[in-house]
Amino acid sequence: MNIFSAESIRNICVMGHGGSGKTSLVEAILSKAGVSDRFGKVSDGTTVSDYDPEEIKRQISINLTVEPYEWKTEKIGLTKVNLIDTPGYFDFVGDAVCGVRVCGSALIVVNAKSGVQVGTEQAYELATGKGMAKMFFVSNMDDEYADFASVVAQLKEKFGKSVAPFRIPIKDGKKIKGYVNVVSGRAYTISNDVETEIPIPDEMVDIYNEYHEFLVEAVEESSEELLERYLRGETITDEEMRSVLKESVRSGVVSPVYGGFSTGTTFAVRSLMDAMLKYLPTPIQCPPELAEKDGEPVELTGSNTDPLAALVFKTVADPYVGKMSIFRVYSGVIRPDSVVFNPNKGVSERIGKLYMLRGKKQIEVTELRAGDIGAVTKLAQTQTGDALCSPSSPITLTGISLPKPNLSMAIVPKSKGDEEKINSGLARLNEEDPTFSIEVNNETKETIISGLGDLHLEVICSKLQSKFGVGVSLQPPTIPYRETIRKSVKVQGRHKKQSGGHGQFGDVWIEFSPHDGDDLIFEENVFGGAVPKNYFPAVEKGLRECIARGPLAGYPVVGLKAVLVDGSYHPVDSSEMAFKMAASIAYKDGLPQASPVLLEPVGRLEVTVPESQMGDVTGDINKRRGRILDMSPIGGGKGKVTAEVPVGEMSRYSSDLRSMTQGRGSFSFEFVRYEEAPANIAQRIIEAGK
Repeated sequence: MNIFSAESIRNICVMGHGGSGKTSLVEAILSKAGVSDRFGKVSDGTTVSDYDPEEIKRQISINLTVEPYEWKTEKIGLTKVNLIDTPGYFDFVGDAVCGVRVCGSALIVVNAKSGVQVGTEQAYELATGKGMAKMFFVSNMDDEYADFASVVAQLKEKFGKSVAPFRIPIKDGKKIKGYVNVVSGRAYTISNDVETEIPIPDEMVDIYNEYHEFLVEAVEESSEELLERYLRGETITDEEMRSVLKESVRSGVVSPVYGGFSTGTTFAVRSLMDAMLKYLPTPIQCPPELAEKDGEPVELTGSNTDPLAALVFKTVADPYVGKMSIFRVYSGVIRPDSVVFNPNKGVSERIGKLYMLRGKKQIEVTELRAGDIGAVTKLAQTQTGDALCSPSSPITLTGISLPKPNLSMAIVPKSKGDEEKINSGLARLNEEDPTFSIEVNNETKETIISGLGDLHLEVICSKLQSKFGVGVSLQPPTIPYRETIRKSVKVQGRHKKQSGGHGQFGDVWIEFSPHDGDDLIFEENVFGGAVPKNYFPAVEKGLRECIARGPLAGYPVVGLKAVLVDGSYHPVDSSEMAFKMAASIAYKDGLPQASPVLLEPVGRLEVTVPESQMGDVTGDINKRRGRILDMSPIGGGKGKVTAEVPVGEMSRYSSDLRSMTQGRGSFSFEFVRYEEAPANIAQRIIEAGK
C-alpha cells in the first residue's frame, strides 16, 4: 500500500445502532475498492471486520477494526481512507468512543426498515460531542418495508435542520434502479454499475423539490450572505450552493443523507465513496489536536516535519503475534526500528515492524505519516490511551474518556485451582478492553468483574474459555453488610481451664457501647492492678479478632467501643492467650445483649434520562427503597435524578434501566455510607446468613 500524508487521508468512524448494516456496508466498500478478495456476509462469519470468534458466533461486532483502502476521483486524486468499523451494541460502546477519538468524521448507518434507533442517537451524540463532520447512510433500501422518506423525516425531527438528503434512491417496486442527486438536480439509472442520466421521474419531482429546499435551508445556516439573500427573496443557484456545501459539511452545519445500498451487493456504493472524499475532511482540515509540551498547550496541525506525536487507541491481544497497539499519528513520522517515548508511563519503547491493519490482515509498511493510522507489536508497557512521541520532544496528548463499568458480578471458577489462570487471563483481556475492571474483595474473597452490561460480561467469560481454557460462571457478588450495637452493656468474660501442670486463667469485665466511627475503640480503666498492664494488648487483640464476625449474621462489627474496667488474674495460670480468650467470651456474651442491628450499604445514584421517562425512573427508584434527593433538567430534552439507594437493591439496575429507557438512560453509582436496614430486610438477610 502507498504511503500517504495528511492532505490525502480520510479517517472515518462507521457508527450506528447494532444490526443497522455497518459491517455489511464496510464489506461492500472494501469489495468496490478492490482490496477484499471476497464479499463476505455477517451471517456466514466471513466479513473482513468481524473476524473474532466471538463476533462470528454471535453475528455482531464486538471490537473496532481498521479497514484502510485507496480510492481515486478525478478532482481529488488518489486518497487513503481509514474506515473504523465500530460496534453498535451498548455493551461495547467503549470501542465506539475510541474510534471517535481519532477520527475526523462519522458515517452513521441507519437501517431503512428500523429507522432512527437509540444507537443512532448515541452515535450522533458521540460525534457531535467531538465536533466531527457527520454523514448518514440509509442501508437496506431493497427491503420491502424500506421507506427512505420516513427515515429522513425521523432524522430531521431528531437532529434538526442540519440533516439534508444528498441522494434519493429511485425504486421500482422493491428493486432500486437509480438515484436522484439533490445537489446537482440530476437523476441516474444504474445497470451493471454503469450510470445513465435520465430526467427526474415525475413521481419524484415533489420530493426532490422538498429535499432541495432542505439543502438550501441547511446551507443558509452556514452563510450569512446566502441567508440575507434568501430573506430578500433572491434565488440561490446550485453553483453557489455547492461552493458553500463542502465547508458546511466539514464544519458540521450540514449532515448529508445518502441512500441506495442493497444488502449483499455493491449497488451505488461508488457514489458514497466519492462523496466521502468530496465532503468529509482530511486531518489537515479538522481542528488542530490540542496537546501539552513542557507544561504549555500546543496545537498539532498534522505536519510531517514536526516531532512525532501519536495516540494508542486500541490494544489487541493477537494469539500469534502477541500484544498489538493500534495508533493514530498526529504529527511527525514513525518508522520501524526506532525508539519512542511514552510520556504517560515515563518509559521508552522500541518500535519493531510497522503495520497497517485491514481486519486481521497485517500489511507491513516502511513508515506512517501524520494523519495516518497503523499498528505496532510488543510494546511492553504502553496501553490504550497512552501517547507515543519523540524522546527529544515529549508531548502529552489528551487520553480517551471511556465509559465506567456499571454492572458487577462475582466470577467463580468451574474447576478448583484455576484462580491463577483466571487472573492472568483477565489481565490480558483487560489490556484489550479497558472498559471492564477487576477487583478482589478482601472481605468476601470474591473476584469481582465489572462491565457495561450482561452481554459484555458474558463475552469476557466466553473469551476466558476459548483463549485461556478456563471455565467460569458468574453470580451476584456478596453484599458487604455490617453489624453494630445500639445500647451499652457491661459483661464478664472468664476463661478458666485446668489440665495438669499450669492451667489457663483470664478474667475481664468489659463495657461495650456504640460510637459514631467505624473502627474499634479500645480503652482500659482498671484500678488497683486487677488486670496487669501487660495483658491489655491481649484483650484488645482478642476483641479485634472477634469483630470480624457479628452476632446476627456473621458480618463485621463497626462502631464499637470497648472499655476494660475490671477483672482478675492468677500469678501462675494467667497468660496472654487466657486473657485473649476471656475477651472473646465477653464479646460473644455481651453483644447479643446490646441491641445489635444490621447495617446495609447505601450509595448515591445519579441517573440521566430523557425528561419524558423521569417518572418511570423515579417510580422504579422508590420501589428499590431509594430516597429522591433532586430532579432537574440538564438540557437537550434530558433530566438528572439524584437519589440514595441501598446497594442490595442495585444488582440488576444496569439491565433494568436499559430496558426502561430503551437504552437512552445512563447512571453512576457510588457508595456513601452504612444505614440501619429495615427490620423485614434485616430478618431476611440474617436468615440467609445463618
